[in-house]
Amino acid sequence: MEWERAKNFLLVFFLLLNVVLGALLVWENSRYSITNEQERLIRTVLNRNNISIYRIPTERFPPMRPINVTGFYYDTYALVEIFFENPAGVTHTQHLGSHIFECFYSDSIMEIFHGFVSFDKPAGFAKYGDEVLLAAVHSNLSLDTARALTDVFVHAHFPDFVLDSVIHVGASGIIEGLRLTYRQNYHGMLVHSNFVEFFVEDIGIVAIEMEFGEILGHTGSPSMISSPDEALLAFVQRMRHITPERPMIITHMDLVFFQEYVSDQPGPYQAVPFYRIFIEGDEDRPFLINAFTNTIID
Repeated sequence: MEWERAKNFLLVFFLLLNVVLGALLVWENSRYSITNEQERLIRTVLNRNNISIYRIPTERFPPMRPINVTGFYYDTYALVEIFFENPAGVTHTQHLGSHIFECFYSDSIMEIFHGFVSFDKPAGFAKYGDEVLLAAVHSNLSLDTARALTDVFVHAHFPDFVLDSVIHVGASGIIEGLRLTYRQNYHGMLVHSNFVEFFVEDIGIVAIEMEFGEILGHTGSPSMISSPDEALLAFVQRMRHITPERPMIITHMDLVFFQEYVSDQPGPYQAVPFYRIFIEGDEDRPFLINAFTNTIID
């Protein structure tokens, strides 16, 4: 009899415990989520300052930890193998801190300067001469044909990088090319400061730029971050002297890691959460807001 009573007591205890844990989970989720009232208020503030936004992120914003990233450093021999069709014909010189690799036979050049890598080949990059690449090069330039080129490169050498943005490049309404930027994806979040960027014309990839460090993992204890509406308020305060004369449309907003202070020294350095705010007509230069301090960097 006593055992039956004890079992009933334990059953009731665990049921109550599950109810309490469920309530705490609901409270935790709501604590770090934008409410309808917060969204209404920030839209009102934006509208009063001549700023509109398509969608306010409703994702949760729980405490986060920075990540450690090494300084920008590359295996130059590996890069020569990647970029040049004839690595044996590449010459290496140094000038004012730049490492310059050239292959006169293929009219291509790679330069590494304080961690920034640029590769140029005006005749078109044809390192990967498979059917997809050749078909894309000989067709009219479009996003699909451009991605057929850049995806081959990225999937082969940077499989954890994903396409982040596409910018049409040209003047007077004439599209001269596409600039496709890939950024590293770390546990579902982009690392804005780790990127590989391509410039593609109808003859193929004519330029590649990159800059990245190795991600070493999270560091420190979780810290509170600003909510999206707080970041938008900081943006309004910075831009309100401009928007009366030049209305702005925020096309989208997201949360990424960003290493503000870059270096080619070993490090490690911290990349912290940043909100990115993209403005219509200037999508290639998002505003960056430190989610820990809620301050915009210039």
